[in-house]
This record gives sequence, C-alpha cells and structure tokens, in this order.
Amino acid sequence: MTSTPETGTEWPTADSPSPEPLLQLRGINKSFGVVHVLHDVDFAVYPGQVTALVGDNGAGKSTLAKVIAGIYGRDSGDYLFEGHPVHVSGPRDVAALGVEVVYQDLALCDNLDIVQNMFLGRELHKGVLLDDMTMEDRARETLASLSVRTVKSVRQSVASLSGGQRQTVAIAKAVLWNSRVVLLDEPTAALGVAQTRQVLDLVRRLADRGLGVVLISHNMNDVFEVADRITALYLGRVAADVPTEQVTHKQVVELITAGRSGDLGIRDVAAATI
Repeated sequence: MTSTPETGTEWPTADSPSPEPLLQLRGINKSFGVVHVLHDVDFAVYPGQVTALVGDNGAGKSTLAKVIAGIYGRDSGDYLFEGHPVHVSGPRDVAALGVEVVYQDLALCDNLDIVQNMFLGRELHKGVLLDDMTMEDRARETLASLSVRTVKSVRQSVASLSGGQRQTVAIAKAVLWNSRVVLLDEPTAALGVAQTRQVLDLVRRLADRGLGVVLISHNMNDVFEVADRITALYLGRVAADVPTEQVTHKQVVELITAGRSGDLGIRDVAAATI
C-alpha cells in the first residue's frame, strides 16, 4: 500500500490483492463561491466491495456524492470509470456509465406501485402501449435476484410499504438497469432494528454480486458490519482510506472529529482547518 504525504491516504499498489477500481476520482476540488468544500479528494470504489464514506456534518460527503452523481461539476480533478477518464456533464452521463444513486429521500412516488416506480421515466413499450407484462416480470426477477422476500406483490402501492421495504424497492430500482456502482445515502436512517437488518443484508448481497457499493452513513455499527473499506472525510479532505479490518471504531471517530488518529490521518490538521 502507498500513502500520499499530505493526507496519509492509502491506495492499492500493483502488489495489493485489491482489484482495479470501477470508479475513481482523483484530486477533486469543488468550491461554492469563496467556500472551498472539497480539497484534492481522492476516492475509489472497487468491484465486489462496500466502501463506506463517513464524516461529520459539513465534511463534504454530500458534495462528493453529488459530484459522483453528476449533479455538481468539479472545479478540477479527474473522473475515471474502469480506469479510463470520462466526461461527465450531468446525471444522465453517470447513469449511462452504470452508476446509480439511492438518495435518502428515496425519490419514490407513493401513488404508484412497485413496478411503476422501478421503471419510472424508463418505461418499456410494445408499440405505442406500455409493456406492463415485461416490466412486471423484470421487477419481480430483480427483487428475487436480490433475495428480497418481504414484498408480497410487485403491484403493491409504495404507500403501503414499510420504511425497510421502500428502501429495498429503491435499491432494486438502482440495480435493475445493469448498474456497476450503487451509491446509498444513509440507507438505514429512521429504520427499526429488523428493517435495518434487511437493508444491510441487501447491501452486502449487492457487493457479493460484484457491484461496487458506496455506503454513506453516520452509523458506525452499520459501517463496521458491512464495509470492506472506509474513507473518512474531515473538512473536505480525505483523512484516511483504509480497509475496515485495519482500523477500530475509536480510530474512525477520531478521524471524523479531529482529522487524525495516531499515525493515521491528515499530517497537518491545523493547516487543513484554514
């Protein structure tokens, strides 16, 4: 493993067992007016792994997520997919790459059923008519492939679903389109214990299918349960990017709150706060 002198961020070397990243951002900077939100951020997502993106409020997690999603442009830095630089001018470009985002509000329509939500804006047609049968079959197959057993019928109204079921539908919608990378923004927020268990199991299954998964979460228990790697942001900088097994809960909390934990983290925290 190698590390950058400024942040101590670790990246896989040629001798590392880690695969090549599916998605990689290098040296990302983003400002809003005079406020510099992201500072030379490096971030990578690997196939078959869950990468947790953690940080305090205002650390830049949401901004980085929106850069990945194509909602925000970047002031500088590179956006690479499968090792190749790509041009991203909006969410459609990102979706075309196979990157799907499940936002915290889920963006589901309560007045529509599961099938209609999963194909919303991407409906299949047979001539001038909607191909309801094919859409229903594909929705059912996608849920089954993810071992989802909590949904009785794909024709259920979303309004009738529990919080965990809604999250499941939103995740299934993301993987329906042959996505390679799925970004989940606080997927267990406001869920009960049983529903959280269902969602975390689903997150793990996504990675086991070979997808690259980004988990944005404030819940360290969730992070340590399902994440293979943890990227910690501190004031818009990467404090560390390490395998989960190499850090403790206490170290991650210190990285989030202070930018440094022992030998790990930003070299000059005082300079980073300026």
